[in-house]
Amino acid sequence: MQSVLDTPVLVLNRLWQAVNTCSARRAFTLLYQGHAQAVSADSAQGFLTHDFESWQDFSRENPHSEMVKTITMSVRIPRIIVLLLFERLPKKEVKFTRHNVFERDKNTCQYCGQLFSRENLNLDHVLPRDRGGQTTWENIVCSCIPCNTRKGNRLPHEAKMHLIRKPKRPKWRPFLHISLSNTPHESWKHFLDIAYWNVELGD
Repeated sequence: MQSVLDTPVLVLNRLWQAVNTCSARRAFTLLYQGHAQAVSADSAQGFLTHDFESWQDFSRENPHSEMVKTITMSVRIPRIIVLLLFERLPKKEVKFTRHNVFERDKNTCQYCGQLFSRENLNLDHVLPRDRGGQTTWENIVCSCIPCNTRKGNRLPHEAKMHLIRKPKRPKWRPFLHISLSNTPHESWKHFLDIAYWNVELGD
């Protein structure tokens, strides 16, 4: 059973840009240590920030169903925190995993263009391994079993086959991680919309 302290919290950098999510447990740690402030939404004043003490006062004055209770106090789970020092968007490499290759290629055979369930897809070396091909983002593609068999140990053009797109290393984008994690809390919408529209597009 998931603890209330595992509740996802949106993390903003010092410039109020959405950069990640963390657990409520981590958010409370950052808040208590003074590295972040909790953000509350007020219909009249917009977004307000609170240090730990101020957030305790806010929790007393605005009780909510999402509360953490201790012997001495009850504190609301912050749904958004803003970091006080961090202003860059994080640079993060996408891990080179089977799952992420399938994600990049959208579970689609890169030779015939058809969508398949993952159990019916292989990972194909465009330049075969025994001809010097490496296991890298730029040389691995999703391939259905018939296309993989047809291509065999050849280059695509040798098998009279064509890639539907050139394989590339994907670029990590903060809003993708955030929007595709757990169902976003309604209070996140403003910041996720900004992240979506201002993100740098790939080539």
